[in-house]
This record gives sequence, C-alpha cells and structure tokens, in this order.
Amino acid sequence: MVDVLIRPVCMDDLEAVTAVEAICFPAAEAAPREALEQRIATFPECFFVAMHGDKMVGFINGCATDEMTIRDVMFEDSSLHQVDGCYQSIFGLDVIPEYQRQGIAAKLMWHLIENAKVKGRKGLILTCKDRLIHYYEKFGYRNLGVSASVHGGAVWYDMLLEFGE
Repeated sequence: MVDVLIRPVCMDDLEAVTAVEAICFPAAEAAPREALEQRIATFPECFFVAMHGDKMVGFINGCATDEMTIRDVMFEDSSLHQVDGCYQSIFGLDVIPEYQRQGIAAKLMWHLIENAKVKGRKGLILTCKDRLIHYYEKFGYRNLGVSASVHGGAVWYDMLLEFGE
C-alpha cells in the first residue's frame, strides 16, 4: 500500500484537483474547473486531498445538506451547501489510475466519514453506478435504488450511510 497524506484542500490545489477530476471521470461527468473552484471556496472543510509526496493522487468532496439524496443542481451550485447540514454528500471520490486498488479511496472515504461524525452529521449520501454499489456497501451504505439524477447521462443509484444513535 502506498503511504499517502490526507489533508484539507486549499485554493492552491485547484489546478491539480482539476487535472485529477479530468483523468478520473468522462468529460460529461467531470466537474469543470469553475465548479471545483467554487467547491474549494465554499466548503473546503468538506474537501480532502490525498498526497503521495508532493503529488496529488486523489480527493473526495461534497457539500453538506439536509437532503437525503443528491440532486443534479448540487453539483453545479455550491451555494446549496449548508454548513450545519444533516448529511455529508459525496460528489466525487477520485484516485488516479496508477494509484487505484491500493486502499487510497478507502482512506479518503473513512476520513470523510470520521469528519462527518465529528461534525455531528446523521450520515453521508452519494450516487454511484451499479458496478460500484457493492464497493460502497462495504462502508455501510445502503442502496436506495435508482436515483433521479441524470448527471452526465448515466444511470445512478442513491446510496445512504446513516450513523447509529
């Protein structure tokens, strides 16, 4: 396993974050530079990067919300972030190909889960493609079925992780 440091994003990371996003997602699904810049400016406390030395190899991000599922508008409109939202959303969990299957995505996920617990959230929400449902279930997410999201023209599934009382 590669040793990575997970740290909060900063605006100086914008170019690297944009490059990682473009590598990890098809153009129709990748967040554009402007959206990523808005996310860094609006909710840096919900955006973490994985660094291997001085190289960014991945990141995880999403706004906080009181909604139990992600709506497509949330990907583009960072003003929908609710600082004290009940749920931490995940818009993207990115790891560049040469660093995949080494536990980095899991480290990022556990980091955000712990961060959400510390902030007193009820849980986390995300959307994923059917091939990734099983992966997210390993963290305790439940599949809520096909999402209303049509982001990037793909079929998505709503996933929910709720913390026990």
